Amino acid sequence: MSHELTGYRGKALEVLLKAKASMGDRIRITKNGESYEGILIPRAEYGDEEHVLVKLGSGYNVGFQVTPDMKIEVIGTGAKPAFIRPPLPIEKTGLPKVAVVSTGGTIASRVDYRTGAVEPALTAEDLYTVVPELSNIAKIEAHILFSIFSENMKAEHWKEIVKATAKQIEGGADGIVVCHGTDTLGYTAAALSFALQNLPVPVVLVGSQRSSDRPSSDAAPNLVGSTSIASKAPFSEVVVAMHDWTSDEFIAIHRGTKVRKCHTSRRDAFKSINSPLLARFNLASGNVETLTEDFARRDSARKVLLNPNFDDRVALVKFHPSMNPQIIDWFVEKEYRGLILEGTGLGHVNQGCFKSIERAVEKKLVVGMTSQCLWGRVNMNVYSTGRDLLSLGVIPLEDMLPETALVKMMWAFGQANDGEEVKKIMLTNIAHEISPRRPGGEE
Repeated sequence: MSHELTGYRGKALEVLLKAKASMGDRIRITKNGESYEGILIPRAEYGDEEHVLVKLGSGYNVGFQVTPDMKIEVIGTGAKPAFIRPPLPIEKTGLPKVAVVSTGGTIASRVDYRTGAVEPALTAEDLYTVVPELSNIAKIEAHILFSIFSENMKAEHWKEIVKATAKQIEGGADGIVVCHGTDTLGYTAAALSFALQNLPVPVVLVGSQRSSDRPSSDAAPNLVGSTSIASKAPFSEVVVAMHDWTSDEFIAIHRGTKVRKCHTSRRDAFKSINSPLLARFNLASGNVETLTEDFARRDSARKVLLNPNFDDRVALVKFHPSMNPQIIDWFVEKEYRGLILEGTGLGHVNQGCFKSIERAVEKKLVVGMTSQCLWGRVNMNVYSTGRDLLSLGVIPLEDMLPETALVKMMWAFGQANDGEEVKKIMLTNIAHEISPRRPGGEE
């Protein structure tokens, strides 16, 4: 029977074998004088050996630690966990074609709510069965590119996403949805913003903060919103589409170079920094409301320009009090080509770092300055520290987000070998990564 108890081992496996429980059985757990009933569901591959996982009637998964007084009873026999495919919705004709490119994360997944088993949705049919509303929005063509956690994303993955996206656009897609884990979603959005230029249609990156086996999951509304945006939004830019607020009312549409994940778990974790939202999608009406006139407009006759190369010999260094300047020296010794400094306030690091920065510039590294502050821009002419850094050759990067600056410099070195040319690229506003100064200089 143990082969049926997926993910269980050690104490947890022993207590389940003793109770003669199988996956999908309804069980009663009694411990500390309290009883709980639910469906026995699989453990994750890396789960510990001391917990039994149960899906309660409320829909939440709860782990119960195995203790000497714990008692498990089987009160109902269940079938082995399996995904039961519901019937496909009727396919409508005349709908726009949207390519869904999956790189991982929980947004494009399917779940058996009885057992709690979650699997990736691998085909268009899977997506239709998970979110049947999609059949009214677009003809979906699904493509699995990667199945990785977003923290494992590298520049080499960005290149493949760029190429896959361009291929779908050239194949006639009316819009692209890229499903992605949320933790590094902003980095990938910036990468695509620089590497995909002259876009004819929108490229919409989307994720899910809460997995689809949770009652509060944002997966379905985010997928509905992103597919709708890709199919009919009037703009043709790289954007991130996530919840605007905690309710299922609006999907916020952020520019790919101006967005940051600002909360670990809220559904509205993503915010546009130093930039207004590009647009909102109303989930009730199905309408896209643009919030600015400054955007590239959809034009199917336009041919996408592909610049997919990145050089990952660039580092992001966050300054902090008592920082050891040898950190900078290490990157020089390892023959990195550029550094993005995340300085304090208007763009400062302490004087103890000056010699290391000077050495980096002498070794032809391009060194750019950003700020740790969320709002505002660097201004290195105000204080003597900033002016000294300018004289050393550090380039101020306006209000560019540090992570966007990192990605842009990696991309810039993928386009040019000459440091002076890279500096010009870094100071050129390519994809709205630099916000215009407001009248009067107020930021």
